[in-house]
Amino acid sequence: MHSRFVRFGILLLSLLLLTSCGQAMSSGKLKKAGLLVPDTINDQVWGTKGYKGMLKIQSLHNIEVFYKEGMNTELVVERAVKEFDQKGVNIIFGHGNEYAEYFNHISPNYPHIHFVSFNGDAENSNTTSLNFEGYAMGFFGGMIAGHMTKPNKIGIIAAYEWQPEIEGFYEGANYENQDVDVMIEYVGNWDDGKKAIELLDKLMKKGIDVVYPAGDGFNVPVIERVKEAGHYAIGYVSDQSDLGESAVLTSTIQRVDYLYEVVADRFDKGELSSGNLSFDFQDDVISLGKFSSDVDPEFIVEINHDIEKYKKTGKLPNEKE
Repeated sequence: MHSRFVRFGILLLSLLLLTSCGQAMSSGKLKKAGLLVPDTINDQVWGTKGYKGMLKIQSLHNIEVFYKEGMNTELVVERAVKEFDQKGVNIIFGHGNEYAEYFNHISPNYPHIHFVSFNGDAENSNTTSLNFEGYAMGFFGGMIAGHMTKPNKIGIIAAYEWQPEIEGFYEGANYENQDVDVMIEYVGNWDDGKKAIELLDKLMKKGIDVVYPAGDGFNVPVIERVKEAGHYAIGYVSDQSDLGESAVLTSTIQRVDYLYEVVADRFDKGELSSGNLSFDFQDDVISLGKFSSDVDPEFIVEINHDIEKYKKTGKLPNEKE
């Protein structure tokens, strides 16, 4: 009998040691996490980044995570929230600005769940909106476009007029090159690749040789067409140098997956604030991507210096300290 207890004790100790070799269970507030995406996690840009963020949360905190695609109306979102609640989820990420309004309506019914959205306006004590400060990344991308254009004609294909990176890109291009003509076209949504290509063809007929496709749902086909035409592009959201190492001058990157880690960690520690939170270069969630070999090495050094200065001072090259 004594030896049986000893063997049981050794087995129990072995199991405990084996468990401790893996990732520790979340010991804080974070229990289970849910993700809602309006379209798909397989778009290779925005939706994929959200999914990767959830996988990182799962790995770092050793918790269950869930996701649902096609969550594009308040009705289906409300049903998904109810299902997540039944599974014990206590933080839900709505991967887009449309979720801010949905969550403002739904969240009072689920005070034990924290709702996180992007680029919106969070109104309740258990809602948070994560806002990317896109102006600076656009400014530096615009500087590179202004430096590299030969005919001094640049195009922007934007999703919406309110995007801060569009204004930043325009100002950055003009700061770097006072002779540049920046032409802007608006798709009206994030995903209409057909319309984006039509607008690109329109801009190319006007002589542009650098384009900034600022829409995560249409930037890939636009860059592919730009590459075929022998022109340049500035990538958007992800590092898109793999689409054409010389054609993609650089990319304005939003590290959405890393931001998921930051938010989950804050929530787990009970430190996630409600309301609207902003993130920029200083938070390491925004950066520029790999530079094309066609960009002058001296200019790359200059841009990197300007970025480091902006991180420290909050001042862009066109602003006095």
